[in-house]
Amino acid sequence: MSPLVEPLSFSLLGLVVAAMLLDLALGDPPWLPHPVVGMGRVIARLERAWNHGSAAARRRRGRWLVLVVVGGSWALGWGLLAVLAWLSPWLALAAELGLLATTLAARGLAEAGRAVAGPLARGELAEARRALSMIVGRDTAALDEAELARGAVETVAENTVDGITAPLFWALLGGAPLAMAYKAANTLDSMVGYRSPRYLDFGRASARFDDAVNWLPARLTALALWLAAWAIPGSRRAGALAATRREAPRHPSPNAGWPEAMVANLLGVRLGGLNQYAGRPSHRATLGTPLEPLGVAHIGRAIRHMHGGWLALLLLMSLPILAWEVFS
Repeated sequence: MSPLVEPLSFSLLGLVVAAMLLDLALGDPPWLPHPVVGMGRVIARLERAWNHGSAAARRRRGRWLVLVVVGGSWALGWGLLAVLAWLSPWLALAAELGLLATTLAARGLAEAGRAVAGPLARGELAEARRALSMIVGRDTAALDEAELARGAVETVAENTVDGITAPLFWALLGGAPLAMAYKAANTLDSMVGYRSPRYLDFGRASARFDDAVNWLPARLTALALWLAAWAIPGSRRAGALAATRREAPRHPSPNAGWPEAMVANLLGVRLGGLNQYAGRPSHRATLGTPLEPLGVAHIGRAIRHMHGGWLALLLLMSLPILAWEVFS
């Protein structure tokens, strides 16, 4: 937990809301050092030093990698705040607010979606392809409007969890130190959690740990997206919950399918299908019913659902906080 505030408390809720507003206002200024960059450098160094030997040795060091990076991120965050709290509670409060804001990416995710939607709306497919290539791993050079829109919608939907709602969830349970630990787990998965020959054994623990810490937030996010849709005109709420429960397990990720399936059903579009990675085809299970063809307008609608989802999750998690304050 944070050395400043109690978990699941009104004071921590207020701090998290303030961090969310700070992220929406400023995002991640390029001139400001970001903790995830430091995490990435540590992971890269340890990967070079430890990712060798037998498969068993790689798996063992991969488990140590999770412990060192995730545990170290929590300990550094907690220690920094404890020292600052000893110097000045206000200094520590400002630092915790800043650290919390760095774990959130609502503004950046919305901007990434709009960077594709803008040129796509103007018919500038080359620029839209370039913008999409900055946020996805698939080949974008030959994508048409519908496929460009699909890539942007899928990115917004999937990253709603690891970029916004999961950090919010863990922040409300343990303040900035736990949110930083979550971002460390997420960064580990993005760097070494691949099923490639290089990372199959070494990154196994990282991938599984990331799956574990996203399991509940992903499902809560799907519910929050559906609840928020009641306030978003044009949402196709009827049957979306049942369809999401049915379709989400089709996704290769145990968690990403939940927000993607919910967004697909709320928009009335079909996500998934054929992608190309370095010229190699990869088929993703389809999610949602195509009641209307995918287009640029769906990117903006997906962004609205993203914002509604994190807000609804905050409201959901405020209920146990309210109950705790009233009855304790």
